[in-house]
Formats: sequence, structure tokens, C-alpha cells
Amino acid sequence: MIRFVQKPHMAALAAFAVGLAIPAALSAHGDVTPQPVDTSKLPEIGDAWLKANPYRGNAAAIAIGQSAYGQNCARCHGLDAISGGIAPDLRYLDKDDAGDEWYIQRFQHGASRDGKVYMPPMGEALGQKAGWAIRAWLDTRYDG
Repeated sequence: MIRFVQKPHMAALAAFAVGLAIPAALSAHGDVTPQPVDTSKLPEIGDAWLKANPYRGNAAAIAIGQSAYGQNCARCHGLDAISGGIAPDLRYLDKDDAGDEWYIQRFQHGASRDGKVYMPPMGEALGQKAGWAIRAWLDTRYDG
């Protein structure tokens, strides 16, 4: 027969350790380094940020976007854009032009609230072409 001996100090230590581990696991993004995206095969779109996706339906952009998403977005938004609950499930973004402006603003500037970063700004790090390529791929994942 197994006998359990109560050790209050061990229980308190375990509770303290769990209390430290949970916030660390839930902290938004940690130290995330954006991975470069090769957009050289995509048509040029200029420097001014567009409000609608110029690459919608472009097969090359969709392939580039899928790879870029996997390298830069999946760790928070989930593989194949299926969120595990930490960040929004991007399959439910409004499709086509209806969701483009909201998407590109979030991509470009990120999102923060009360001093906490919920999404890091990716616009400067990855550029507009990569952002729209990711959006082109996300449109293929739409499940709204």
C-alpha cells in the first residue's frame, strides 16, 4: 500500500513554481525575430501602403505567403492559420477587400493594449509585399 505523507512546504513550493510558469507561458510573444521573406518574384507595388491586396489570387504570392506565414505568424496564430487560442484565428478574417484594410493595419503597426504587445508590428521588418502575400494565402484558408 502506498502511503502519502503530507509535506506542506513541498506543496507550497510546487504551487509557487506553477504560479511562475503559467504567466511565463502566456506572455504574449517573447523575443520574436522576424524571418526574411523573399518577395523578388512578386510584381512591384510601390512604397505607399495599399488598402487592398494587389496579390489576391496570384499563385506565386500565395506560395510565398504560405511560407512567410509558417516562418513568422504560425507560432502565435497556429499552423495553417488554425489558432490554438493564444492569438486570433485568422481563418475568420473578413475575406477579400472587406478585411484587407484591418489586416494591413495590424500587420504594419501591430497591436498593443495597456502597454502589452499582443502582436508585434511586422510592416517595417517584412515589408508590404510580404504582408500582402501572407494575406493572399490567408484568403485561401477562409472559414467564415
